[in-house]
Amino acid sequence: MQALIRAQVEQINKLEEMLQQVLTQQRSAQSNMQELSDNCHNPLVSALPPLSFQSSSQSSGSHAAFSAKLNRREGAGGWSPMMMDHNPWLQVDLRELMEVMAVATQGRYDSWDWVSSYLLLYSDTGHIWKQYSQEDGLERFVGNVNSESVVQNKLFHPLKTRFLRFVPLDWNPSGYIGLRVEVFGCSYKSYVADFDGRSSLLYRFNQKSMSTVKDVISLRFKSHQAEGVLLHGEGQRGDYMTLELHRGRLDLYLNLDDSRPRVSSRRVPITVGSLLDDQHWHSVHVERFNRQVNVSVDAHTQHFQTKGEGCSLDVDYELSFGGIPLPGKPGTFLRKNFLGCMENLYYNGINIIDLAKRHKPQIHSVGNVTFSCSLPQLVACTFLSSSSSILSLPPAVSPIGEFSVRFQFRTWNPEGLLMLLQLDPNPQKLELQISNSWLHLSLHGAGRQKSELSAVLFAACRGLQVLFVACHVIQVLFAACRGLQVLFAACRGLSGPMCLPNLCEHGARCSQTWTTFSCDCSGTGYSGATCHNCHVQLSGAACHLELPSICETAVTHSPSLLLLAAIFEASCEAYRLSGGSSGFYFIDPDGSSPLGPLQVFCNMTEKKVWTVLSHNNTALVRVQNSSLQKPHVTTFSYNASAEQLRAVVSGSDQCQQEVVYTCRKSRLFNTKDGSPLSWWLDREGERRSYWGGFLPGVQQCSCSLEENCMDMNYFCNCDADRDAWTNDTGLLSYKDHLPVSQLVVGDTDRMGSEALHHIGPLRCYGDRSLWNAASFYQESSYLYFPSLQVELTSDISFYFKTGSPSGVFLENQGLKDFIRLELSSPLVVTFSYDVGNGPAVLSVKSHLPLNDRQWHYVRAERNVKEASLQVDQLPLRFLEAPADGHLRLHLSSQLFVGGAASQQRGFLGCIRSLTVNGVNFDLEERAKMTPGVSSGCPGYCSGSNSLCHNRGRCIEKSNGYICDCSQSAYGGAICNQEVSVSFDRESSVTYTFQEPFSVMQNRSSHAASISTDSRAREDMAFSFVTSQKPAMLMTISTFSQQYIAVILTRNGSLQIWYHLQTDRSPDMFSPVLSDLADGRLHRIRIHRVGKNVYVQVSSPQPETEEIYKS
Repeated sequence: MQALIRAQVEQINKLEEMLQQVLTQQRSAQSNMQELSDNCHNPLVSALPPLSFQSSSQSSGSHAAFSAKLNRREGAGGWSPMMMDHNPWLQVDLRELMEVMAVATQGRYDSWDWVSSYLLLYSDTGHIWKQYSQEDGLERFVGNVNSESVVQNKLFHPLKTRFLRFVPLDWNPSGYIGLRVEVFGCSYKSYVADFDGRSSLLYRFNQKSMSTVKDVISLRFKSHQAEGVLLHGEGQRGDYMTLELHRGRLDLYLNLDDSRPRVSSRRVPITVGSLLDDQHWHSVHVERFNRQVNVSVDAHTQHFQTKGEGCSLDVDYELSFGGIPLPGKPGTFLRKNFLGCMENLYYNGINIIDLAKRHKPQIHSVGNVTFSCSLPQLVACTFLSSSSSILSLPPAVSPIGEFSVRFQFRTWNPEGLLMLLQLDPNPQKLELQISNSWLHLSLHGAGRQKSELSAVLFAACRGLQVLFVACHVIQVLFAACRGLQVLFAACRGLSGPMCLPNLCEHGARCSQTWTTFSCDCSGTGYSGATCHNCHVQLSGAACHLELPSICETAVTHSPSLLLLAAIFEASCEAYRLSGGSSGFYFIDPDGSSPLGPLQVFCNMTEKKVWTVLSHNNTALVRVQNSSLQKPHVTTFSYNASAEQLRAVVSGSDQCQQEVVYTCRKSRLFNTKDGSPLSWWLDREGERRSYWGGFLPGVQQCSCSLEENCMDMNYFCNCDADRDAWTNDTGLLSYKDHLPVSQLVVGDTDRMGSEALHHIGPLRCYGDRSLWNAASFYQESSYLYFPSLQVELTSDISFYFKTGSPSGVFLENQGLKDFIRLELSSPLVVTFSYDVGNGPAVLSVKSHLPLNDRQWHYVRAERNVKEASLQVDQLPLRFLEAPADGHLRLHLSSQLFVGGAASQQRGFLGCIRSLTVNGVNFDLEERAKMTPGVSSGCPGYCSGSNSLCHNRGRCIEKSNGYICDCSQSAYGGAICNQEVSVSFDRESSVTYTFQEPFSVMQNRSSHAASISTDSRAREDMAFSFVTSQKPAMLMTISTFSQQYIAVILTRNGSLQIWYHLQTDRSPDMFSPVLSDLADGRLHRIRIHRVGKNVYVQVSSPQPETEEIYKS
């Protein structure tokens, strides 16, 4: 036992040593990069000869391109193109490959000519150009505001290039284009290998196999085709690593120490990047330490963890680059080889190309690998206008009338003419066009004769998210170009690759047009502009549901499942506060962050609200014939992932799980060396040998704690090893170890020996975040936390109550960017932020004062598409982001809660349940060490005990509290008395909605209309008992003839009618076909979000749930 412990300790020490080495290397690399960045800022243009400058045109000899050096005053003092030049550009040849860190511009000396914005193109050949994009996808660089000041733009990711083109977009409206430029950087060392599609490089190890726990691979490549292997290595135990291009994207396949048989042999890659076959250089960096892997392509990084238990990669004999050669068959390859160039290829610090170039024995070359990058034979052009861009080529029909053409294209347009060929004799012609996203080939004969061939559902290709530019890739020998909007030698679009990286959340599919992108949330279970908000859940494992298409018949799901609202509460405690009673619910512990909701049973007693998670082995398990060599193992699976279980347990005040071990001659610990004979595994898979009620690490049972073991010589009843039945029962309550994942029994192999065991469900109570509060009683006081990491998405929610007319809830600033939430007046909550496009302000105005010393709910969300703000039950307010603006919110200072760094008025009152992107902030703990702030919140209505039931509102009074039941369907002192009405024939109750003007202002349409907008929603619920059929249960109608109707038909079945669009017939569906006019109580809940309708119909037992998309 001691030897085993020593071995484990030694292994841990080795891993810590290796981790320390990795961290040291990373710090060293970062230091070197910083040093390189500091030293790599030399001016590269000032010493260039005149021949290094070219331009689209020049207005005169003194305005020539070579006059465009920074601070130059000779001649006209800069470059200016001709006035008739509709596509001006200035080109600089740096004479060799350079690493460019920044560019600077200046107007023409002593003039009214300057460029206020421009694009930057780059190329290593001067023939094929690519447009540079900044970190957040912006391609437009900020230029000058006068002729003399120098504006420098630092590049987010450095460029390795030889040629640069400055393309003016905007200039001084009172003058014209005037430009002087400088480029800052340093020389770049390049090791290049050219692969012809039939070649590869093999790096052979000094020993038979190589085992690594850490790998670092870096390279740059440019490819002439969309398929090809960049790297491959494998071992006999089943380990492998493959890096390859597939359909223009980079796939990484990685398997570690996994020789176990698999249910499926299908390999699943990690995919990064898009359109990587564009003949431009792309940077790749792969880092692996144990099972943690980072894959980066062009500054876009994916992090993942390998499956299985292995931590090392065992590769036999060699690694291959450029292809996977078949052993024993030179020149034969298993997969499509790489066609293109690789540069600076490093494997764990080894320069592979340098070794190959020097013919070192570790490197074996297969086929023709050369060490200079050949120029591509394909030339690309972009058609910038669908109405005026035309490329005209000489006739290409052979003397015998044959014609063939081959080209590649990419486009976003569903319509367009690709090719038109006039044939002899006239008027015959051949047309190839895209029509309604299909590819059509038409042969027009004399008269009206026409033959057509349609193929390739082009929309399916667009759905692959690999298309972002409109271009034909053709081999141009002699071309005449008509029209001013054809760009040769570049395949570029009006916008960058907006879906790279994918800004849609939760695995949603991203698609784009020329100017924007959109997210398809179908099948994710989430909604919103970026699929951020969790929507519907019908399985406990994740928030996923494939909704039926429009006008499709509704699908009936399992009656045992409950269908809840579009946004799930975080805990059972929150459901009780909203009026819920005991039953099955879906809770979402981290809101709309990565973890999906899970189904639990909420047991709401008078004193506590229990969250109950069951497992798959609830029955009593009998165990016989088990030993330490062949133990009996029972595995417990919960209807939740490990991350979800961890979130539930950590968010609860206390958790417990009952363990019952009934035994007859079956011991737990009674061995000579004290090693356990039975044990259980915690949620992380760690072995635990304490039983019921005792602290971790102590091998005892609860009878020892209570001093009532049947034999006081032992710490457990079962260790007495009696012939008679006895048991050790207790509660496991150490939260960090719960729930139990396995139970192992190893002492029932003796005569008459057996055991019975039972593990109860995981039971937790309390919500640590819901009532985690802080009180601010000085305007100058605040709590501070680390800066928010909310570059692309911020989802902030909290409750507040105050008596002050204004105050800042929270603020976080950057150099220029900021985000702020505040009570700007007694009636208005304001959400403001700036991501570099100027301040954006979103406000919600209430018809009642918000400084009434009662709790109010605030939720603010910002993503790359829009921002939203909600206060209590007031309508959501939205603000769309500019289409071509900055995307990332850069924050650097601390997060201030209850105050602001900008010296605005601090907040006086209470804030609780602060959550940002699914992370709960511990306000109480931070308040303990902050002057002017105290933990918790005083008052009757500030505790976790629900004083008012069924959504009743608790109102503080000087000597107590009262419950406002006006927003509840219940009455009484604490809103727990059901309010009902009895109807006879031809009687009804009509309620006319009359909303205050301030609420109507928050709506995008008239308050009396039922909007079909995707953000519009209703939530209604009622119970009924009747024996009458048919019957009108409820109608909601507007002055514009829109209506919602819920009726019972002649056979007693339920029908729901929606007439939201007055120009079309109503939508009707029948979620329940059985007879509900049966004299029993039935409850109906209907929730609509846009075109999606969710229905729950329940009797004493849940009867059915429906989802309908109208």
